[in-house]
Amino acid sequence: MGADDGVDELTLQEKIELVHGAVDPDGAATGYVPGNDRVGVSPLKLVDGPLGVRAVGEQATAFPSSISLAASWDSNLAREFGVALGRETAAHGQDVLLGPGVNVIRTPHGGRNFEYYSEDPHLNARIAVGTIDGIQSAGVAATVKHYVANNQETNRYDVSADVDERALREIYLPAFRAAVEEAGVHSVMTAYNRVNGTHVSEHERLLTNVLKNEWGFDGVVLSDWWATYSTVEAAEAGLDLEMPGVELAEFVPEDLDEADLPDPGEGELPPPPEVPAYFGEPLLEAVESGAVDGSVIDEKITRVLSVVDEIGRFGDGDRDGELDTAEHRKLAREIAIAGTVMLKNDDVLPFSASDSIAVVGPNADAAKLGGGGSSEVTPVTETSPLEGLEARADVTFERGVERISESSFFDPGDDTDGADDTDDARIDDATSVAADADCAVIVVQDDATEFTDRDHLALPGEQNELISAVADVAENSVVALRTSGPVEMPWLESVDAVLETWYPGQADGEALANVLFGDADPGGRLPVTFGRSAADYPTASEEAFPGVDGVAAYDEGVFVGYRYFDERDVEALFPFGHGLSYATVEYDDVAVEETDDGVEVAVDLHNASDRAGTEVVQVYVEKSAAPVPTPERELAGFESVTLEAGESTTATVSLEADDFAYYDEDDGWTVAEGTNAVAVGRSSRDLEYRTDVEV
Repeated sequence: MGADDGVDELTLQEKIELVHGAVDPDGAATGYVPGNDRVGVSPLKLVDGPLGVRAVGEQATAFPSSISLAASWDSNLAREFGVALGRETAAHGQDVLLGPGVNVIRTPHGGRNFEYYSEDPHLNARIAVGTIDGIQSAGVAATVKHYVANNQETNRYDVSADVDERALREIYLPAFRAAVEEAGVHSVMTAYNRVNGTHVSEHERLLTNVLKNEWGFDGVVLSDWWATYSTVEAAEAGLDLEMPGVELAEFVPEDLDEADLPDPGEGELPPPPEVPAYFGEPLLEAVESGAVDGSVIDEKITRVLSVVDEIGRFGDGDRDGELDTAEHRKLAREIAIAGTVMLKNDDVLPFSASDSIAVVGPNADAAKLGGGGSSEVTPVTETSPLEGLEARADVTFERGVERISESSFFDPGDDTDGADDTDDARIDDATSVAADADCAVIVVQDDATEFTDRDHLALPGEQNELISAVADVAENSVVALRTSGPVEMPWLESVDAVLETWYPGQADGEALANVLFGDADPGGRLPVTFGRSAADYPTASEEAFPGVDGVAAYDEGVFVGYRYFDERDVEALFPFGHGLSYATVEYDDVAVEETDDGVEVAVDLHNASDRAGTEVVQVYVEKSAAPVPTPERELAGFESVTLEAGESTTATVSLEADDFAYYDEDDGWTVAEGTNAVAVGRSSRDLEYRTDVEV
């Protein structure tokens, strides 16, 4: 039986049961749609998983954070990750993976920035398409989220992102569009927030006009958990599936003490719905009364059943899956290495095998698996930075300062992981071991979590003081940052090297050791701009973030991230796209050829060093011919290339005419005739070549 047959076979009551969730009888799924035995529709099991599968009470591979994957600038690696994620989802008997998250990183304070990719829509789209392709190749439905303009956690259930149409089209929607038009994503999750005053789950223009009609999305639009706020409005706007579709009291595990949950009064969790489900009995009554036409429900059922059909869940078809394999463990390490960004290196890295190392840091003896919230993963195995370096060198360890607590939604109160020794942590002890070693590795971190935005960009606790003190006495000092995004670095000039490792996942220590000892080149480039302070960003005012009177004003328009830094001529601490290599890769020649379809850029590269290295060729466009204010440059293409010692190669990046388009609110996407420009380089501020082009 197919999707169309199912619509005719089902009664109205049975249809209603397929457009809202229920409690999973096995207790493992994040969400559950019961299916229908009579017509052979298997239940749909939905599970969290942008960083790894989070089936309740189960283990899985804990991959690096999404921002780490984006820092690889490698869409092929993203697809490998997606395949592994899909196969682990299938191995857990789950059908729909609630990821990836593709929201633009608008503010450095965002609590879920580690779950997202980048401040740039093009980079977001390329990593998203690769990930979704991989997930769905395993017979699992991917869910792109959170549609749309979900850029903060503060007041996330009600804040209105007041953003103009051009910014929506050019900045916030492109990754979602690519997920639909290029990757054929099976489901889209609506955000909690409002857009221009209307909750997204009730936003007919965004759900029906843009997503379904304009982009041709034929899958399921599902709400985030308790992100449905009405029956008739949401049903007619284009929401297909209300999740979780049950009251909070039914959904929360019995053994979870509600006293440990964030206080709904502080905007952390939505209050329990007044009704079991807006799309339950209220929707049934709305159809029976004529308030909602029966065809509206039939369309939703067609969409739900089409996803069931796409992933082979009419009946109980078997799917191949695998969990925590040697290949997945290796991939977790490879992503962590590829996403590691070497921000600074004053000839101290890589280490020699004979170097003695002092490992310093409040949490250096624990792997940084991720941030708090729905993306938390429980791995089978993990390696801390201390363990990774102990396997390679003569190591001494001192915590130096008290352990940084780590937020966890699923293990409330257990955020210190054996911190009974932190009361004795002293900076003097850390400086003592650092002074006696050849090198000091200072492992520091922030604590980011769903539900809460970061208050500031300083490292928490006394970690800045620890870094400064160790740098003063160490012969060589290396800072390993494990952060969700940009942090202030008042000690930058005092240390010899800085690595940004984000949240590296279960292979944290292995990957760090591989990079520090030069077994692998740090392949990452920044997917976000590192400013000197929060004041450098377009969200520095209260009106912009977190908003005033329930409205966050997106007055910066299209000038987000590096676009804003360029437009305001703000010097970044480290620009978008920045990252160093152990190798010296030279740009021998750059050729730009205009074609019938756009522009082809060919870059001749040569590795002039005696070791392998990675270069990420970045191609930016300047829309000089546009009659509206445009960013100084915008990323339009890139290619990550690994070159062996002495190797030469040519990297080719093809641009289409649409890459030079801007969005006109009257005429839609428009390519202005005239002279534009193409720039090629190592970052948004380190450009090797620029030339005018006629498009």
